[in-house]
Amino acid sequence: MRHHNSKRKFGRVKNLRNALVNSLALNLIVREKIKTTLPKAKELRPFIEKLVTYAKKNTLASRRVLISKLSNRDKETKKLMEVITPKYMDKKGGYTRILKLGARKSDGAEMAVIEFV
Repeated sequence: MRHHNSKRKFGRVKNLRNALVNSLALNLIVREKIKTTLPKAKELRPFIEKLVTYAKKNTLASRRVLISKLSNRDKETKKLMEVITPKYMDKKGGYTRILKLGARKSDGAEMAVIEFV
């Protein structure tokens, strides 16, 4: 039974799952809009929203936490704190939106676009 197991496994071990979500988050920060499968987008959403909430504090400690969560990527952390986060200073949450695109032709996987609002 899967009681209280909310994370998706994606057929990967823990380190590869974390790397996948981290990579998706970095791409979303750089491009501000990415196309991926629906389960991956749904898994990415809480991760990126927590990062934006952390970035809103705008302290040295929060910057260091973001750098550690984003695999020591200073450029992406800087963009998150200085470009993306100021748009959401008055919002309490809901920084991203997921738009469903339908099934992928090759394998039928449900596709989606995740973007910052």
